[in-house]
Amino acid sequence: MKELFSWLLEYGPFAVFSLAAVGGAVAVVLTQNVVRMAFWLIISLGAVAGLFFSLNADFVGSAQLLIYVGGTLVLLIFGVMLTASGPFGVKSNSGQLVPAAIAGALLLGVIVYTACQVKWEDTGSFDPRGAVATGHNSPQDGNTTRPLGHSFLGARPDKDLGRADITLTPGY
Repeated sequence: MKELFSWLLEYGPFAVFSLAAVGGAVAVVLTQNVVRMAFWLIISLGAVAGLFFSLNADFVGSAQLLIYVGGTLVLLIFGVMLTASGPFGVKSNSGQLVPAAIAGALLLGVIVYTACQVKWEDTGSFDPRGAVATGHNSPQDGNTTRPLGHSFLGARPDKDLGRADITLTPGY
């Protein structure tokens, strides 16, 4: 029972975020209403941000939320304001079905072939304790956000580490 619980804690969020990202992307493609498309795009991009957060990439996850999800929210607002007509039908003929099916089958074949070529037993799993032991991504450093912010400002906390108090020094 303990193994099941730890397995769910480790892989559960990844599975939920992955399914939400893929499901939202499929719903974007299949939906004909622009407002619903934007909503599903927000769900998909938000789930991708959740994947970044679960992989300890908090800066990238925050940027994903701020830029992509926020921008799509603005798109949703403008879509509601500017779309007054009802849903429209996409006109396609049966001649487009065969090339689309061939392209989809080829893409699926490439994906399946690539997944089959990976030696999954050799990949192992990421242990964040190794990064913390080497001084990278430690919770005291604010994971990735604080070191990136210091780098953007030109501060170099890695210089003159022999001092008792580690304060920021200019890097230039």
